[in-house]
Amino acid sequence: MQNYTFRTASNQDISAIKELVFKVLLEFGLQPDPSSTDADLNDIDANYLNHGGMFYVIENADGQIVGTGGIALSSSKVCELRKMYLAESVRGVGLGKKMLHLLLAEAKKLGFQQVTLETASVLKAAIILYQGAGFLSYQPDHLSTRCDQAYKLELN
Repeated sequence: MQNYTFRTASNQDISAIKELVFKVLLEFGLQPDPSSTDADLNDIDANYLNHGGMFYVIENADGQIVGTGGIALSSSKVCELRKMYLAESVRGVGLGKKMLHLLLAEAKKLGFQQVTLETASVLKAAIILYQGAGFLSYQPDHLSTRCDQAYKLELN
């Protein structure tokens, strides 16, 4: 397996993060929504790092961002897993599982008791990953426009 680096993202990574996220969305027939659902990517520092959450990127040996994932503050006890995407070239080698475990460990460290997420049924591998980690399906008050499923995980 090639060398990959997991590191905290910053606003300097915004264009590369958006490029990856939007490319993956389009690959699965999902529409990027820069003015609403994806507006959090316009300021990683403000929406994640300085707002009680975290955002990581995965870089390959060439320094190219090939994966993303964040946890965003929902309330003092609940965070939302957001923007977990992998480039097609690195899927199936365990990076998604490693990112998920990193984000869940960070959520515990930050004191959250529950993690929620929204996803689309076309993202089958991601759903299998979430279910394998113990996430359970639930009905939220609302879903973002491109999502048709929601999951939550109790961290205690």
